[in-house]
Parts: sequence; C-alpha cells; structure tokens
Amino acid sequence: MAKILLAEDESVLRMLITDTLEDEGHHVVEACSGQEAVERLETTEAFDLIILDYMMPVYTGLEVLTRMKTMKLKHFPPVLILTAKSQQAVREEVLASGASGFMSKPFSPMELAKKVEALLDEK
Repeated sequence: MAKILLAEDESVLRMLITDTLEDEGHHVVEACSGQEAVERLETTEAFDLIILDYMMPVYTGLEVLTRMKTMKLKHFPPVLILTAKSQQAVREEVLASGASGFMSKPFSPMELAKKVEALLDEK
C-alpha cells in the first residue's frame, strides 16, 4: 500500500481518482489546491507518490513541484502531472521540471492505476 498525495481542484475527478487508487489498496490524501498540497507536504509524513493537476488555484502543479525542491523532504517521491493540455510543449515543460510522468485528461481510471503502479515500481 502506497501513501499518495492527490492535488486536483475538480471535485468529481478528485473523487474518481481517490476511489480508483483506494480500490487498488493505496491510501490517498487529498488536496483541492496547490496551496493545500504544499501544506500537506509540510505537515504529513513522507508520500510514496504525488499526483498534481497542472492547473490549480493558488499554485499550479509545476509551482508545487518547484516548491517541493526547496523543502526538506525526507525523500523526493515520483510526481505525476495531470493536465487537459496535451500539446508537446506542455509535455516537455512538465518533464523538464522534474516530474516523473505526465497524463493527459481525459484518461481512464485503469490507465491511471497502471501509470501509478509503474511509477511506484520505478522508485
């Protein structure tokens, strides 16, 4: 069982992702904004994986990732960025920022579960 931080501002999508990952046996900690994600990172024990929406209120997913690099995390987990933007330039920006993976919305719950397992297996 992995401990996963999910930061997604769309409540229906956040619920779908949480249900999917919990059905796979993972523990999901939710955040509905980039700021809340940073707060969770500062106050919660280490996460095994972090899933960030690209576009969120207060801090974007990339801004959260940048802030993570300056935090004193016990270990730096893989980061998966979700986005409705599927342009190649966005994909390159996400991967250049240090994210471990990228998924375009919409996606199937099983596609997400497979990507999460692959990232967890890599670490």
